[in-house]
Amino acid sequence: MGWETVLYSVLAGVVTAPILIKLFYPHFYTDVRFILKSLPITRLEKNIKNNVSVITRFIQQAAAKPDRTFLMYQDEVYTYREMDQWSNRVGNFFHARGLRAGETFAIFMLNEPAYLAIFLGLSKLGMTTAMLNNNLRSKSLLHCFNVSGAKNLIVGKDEALISAILEILPELQQQGVTVWVMGDQVQENGVLPLEDKIEAASDAPIPAELRSGIRMKDMIAYIYTSGTTGLPKAAKISYGRMVYASMFLALCGVTAEDVVYTALPLYHSAALCIGLAGTVETGCTWVLRKKFSASRFWDDCRKYNVTVVQYIGELLRYLCAQPKRPDDLDNQVWAAVGNGLRPEIWSEFQERFGVSNIMEFYAATEGNVGFVNLLQKFGAVGYASPLMRKLRPCNFVKYDVATGEPIRDENGWCIETKPGENGLVIAPITQRTFFDGYAGKKELSEKKVLRDVFKKGDGYFNSGDVLFMDTDYHVFFVDRLGDTFRWKGENVATTEVSQVLSEHDAIQEANVYGVKIPGYDGRAGMASLIVRPDHSLDFPALYEHVAQYLPSYAAPRFLRLQQEIDVTGTFKQKKVTAVEEGFDPHQVSDPLYFMDTSRKTYIPLDTGLYQGIVNGQVTVN
Repeated sequence: MGWETVLYSVLAGVVTAPILIKLFYPHFYTDVRFILKSLPITRLEKNIKNNVSVITRFIQQAAAKPDRTFLMYQDEVYTYREMDQWSNRVGNFFHARGLRAGETFAIFMLNEPAYLAIFLGLSKLGMTTAMLNNNLRSKSLLHCFNVSGAKNLIVGKDEALISAILEILPELQQQGVTVWVMGDQVQENGVLPLEDKIEAASDAPIPAELRSGIRMKDMIAYIYTSGTTGLPKAAKISYGRMVYASMFLALCGVTAEDVVYTALPLYHSAALCIGLAGTVETGCTWVLRKKFSASRFWDDCRKYNVTVVQYIGELLRYLCAQPKRPDDLDNQVWAAVGNGLRPEIWSEFQERFGVSNIMEFYAATEGNVGFVNLLQKFGAVGYASPLMRKLRPCNFVKYDVATGEPIRDENGWCIETKPGENGLVIAPITQRTFFDGYAGKKELSEKKVLRDVFKKGDGYFNSGDVLFMDTDYHVFFVDRLGDTFRWKGENVATTEVSQVLSEHDAIQEANVYGVKIPGYDGRAGMASLIVRPDHSLDFPALYEHVAQYLPSYAAPRFLRLQQEIDVTGTFKQKKVTAVEEGFDPHQVSDPLYFMDTSRKTYIPLDTGLYQGIVNGQVTVN
């Protein structure tokens, strides 16, 4: 064969290869793009294989770049070295008191630098930290603490937090719990001041052997998530799960030169697992805010030279709802990373504030399946071609809208959907795609597992979420199934709200669900109520009851008074029709009421008020 023949053969191959690829594997080049953008995951796999936890990475970063700024909070600045030494003092103090690896410690604080020092310090001992939601009160707070199994609790300085703990203090002390407070203002009732003791402790490095027995399957934290059981569940966050989450910022292109801004609560996985752990993994600088402020957001970004911001869908909507300012484009932010963003807010946010990259993702705190929009497809949460689903297995299956359960064929197997259809997202439970479950009774975790899905004996995590995959394999979030809905960035368990409402003297039964409001993310809480025959409903008193026993995001915004509530043959409350009817007086003949936060009561909802709400003239807080 002459060289001319060889040359012609090569040229022919070069010309025909793209055609053949396009014909037989049309998504080849998209797959290649996605894989190239996913290369940081190779570090993740290496860390997990070598048992390199986020805590180990923090110690490594502090040694490698001690003077780099780690955290900025208000006017406080901490280097990696300073936070390392602070967390050492925390760990050394509690180790001297006999605390050891494997034990659980609870934190009930607002966002502040001490929160991070405590978490890092306790983790250096190999302890598990229960991140209590600082909105919880009364029974819910006590339940969340108890399910963690902790015997120590640290409370922040905020008076509302201290008051909440004092309310349940007798029960805690009866269980032998030691309660610490970050400050010296509370020294009665057996509550111990902590701040001065930490300041006086040694900042010497905590010996690695104290946590040498910790492995990736062990728990670093409990993060609470609402479920269908009525009260919040403590999702187990293993060291391995946090390592996976720590790679998210790197996947999005964040480097050590970036400044990441987080105004989300540390008791959430977004702030703790993506924000904190992602900062540690990339070695960048983290800006933490005590609480989100729409009016101060961009001022903060300019003040701290922020380049990347974290969000949940509602957060960006609040920013877009702010009055326009001449300096809206005066920022250095090149990426926003988060989830729950509606398409109409997506484009408005990018155009108004000049943020070039929206890194939307899909994940659940306790889940084993996730997507990230690395390809910058407008409105998508990720990409799931057949090859990608081989590398990171997940499935989209048909489901029953009324029950939320998967539909099975005549052989009892689940039925996969095709591109272009909505599907319930599930993922096989394996050593690589693990499901840690929840603290407490085994059945809490078992409820999230589907058995005998595609073959006898297999097990799949049931996300409870419906996603849409288009014909190009881009994935879009659709809705959440079951007894949980999302409002103001928080998951609301309908049975928990029903339980609180039913404890009100005048209420015999409550059926709670979420309803959509034009212009708002997620669903607002609505409750169908049956009033006891011998009672009348005092609406200001009901408002006070709701405000006292429920977090603000869980309080029902709408009420519907009924004579009876429809139930299934197994006495489960029917919700599908009620959800469809919503709070529209044209569709609902029963009396309707709306939560008026200014008057602290519920007021009648007539057609005029309804139109004001759907047109955006009346705000739903």
